[in-house]
Amino acid sequence: MDSSTYIKIETIAPKTTTAPFNLPYYLVVLLPEACSFSINFISYNVPKNTLLFLAPYQLLQFDTLPNQAIKLLEFHGDFYCIEYHKEEVACNGILFNNVYSTPFVTVPESEFNEIASLFIKIENLQSATESYVVSVLKAYLQLILALSSKEKQEDALKTPLENKSDLADFKNFIELHFKQQKNMSFYAEHYGYSESNFSKKIKNLFGKPPKKLLQERLVLEAKKMLHLTYKNINQIALELGFEDEFYFSRFFKNEVGVSPKVFRDNVGIAKVAK
Repeated sequence: MDSSTYIKIETIAPKTTTAPFNLPYYLVVLLPEACSFSINFISYNVPKNTLLFLAPYQLLQFDTLPNQAIKLLEFHGDFYCIEYHKEEVACNGILFNNVYSTPFVTVPESEFNEIASLFIKIENLQSATESYVVSVLKAYLQLILALSSKEKQEDALKTPLENKSDLADFKNFIELHFKQQKNMSFYAEHYGYSESNFSKKIKNLFGKPPKKLLQERLVLEAKKMLHLTYKNINQIALELGFEDEFYFSRFFKNEVGVSPKVFRDNVGIAKVAK
């Protein structure tokens, strides 16, 4: 299937062993029962009626699978560009591409069932060849993303960060310095902590140690530049504070599983690229 029309539903049978998923597609995953999994080696346990969201080349590994089948909705960025449609569906930075938030949301059963019904509609149409089908599939996908974004934003209001913490502004601080400062001692010293205490406190606040947050933020920026610009890989490496293209490519492949070139070849350059 052409990437500009790539949308597909996959089914994982109950309690089966699966290889890790590391695909060049956006994923929306329906989890009807409690289960556990890891994303980029960070472990999560979730209850039933949870929706999981992954951007291209995020490594997903299931640890325990529920008694019911799991449905995965895959779509290519050429089929539906979340940056291009950001005014219509606010999912970029809410469902996808937010290293500071959990990549899932648990929803009421009625909402879960409504989204599951849209999965079925997409599955029933994904092999159709009529010219109008692509428009219908995009409409179903857009509705899934809109409903999910609404639930994720409402959930975020219920569980804000501990604003009283002296580390609550760490997100803003790392946004200012992640390209230039890659040493954890810089961040720990800014807040007046030892590196070990700083790491524990950040992990309690964000669910990840600061080194992991920094790595994920660099990877996210690299992916954005590979997908949303025509800059060559050496330019991207230098803008992200790496000494050269080789060092950047090694870092990227170690974190993502593929090289920057393979990522760009498979994910593509978006229609809104500059």
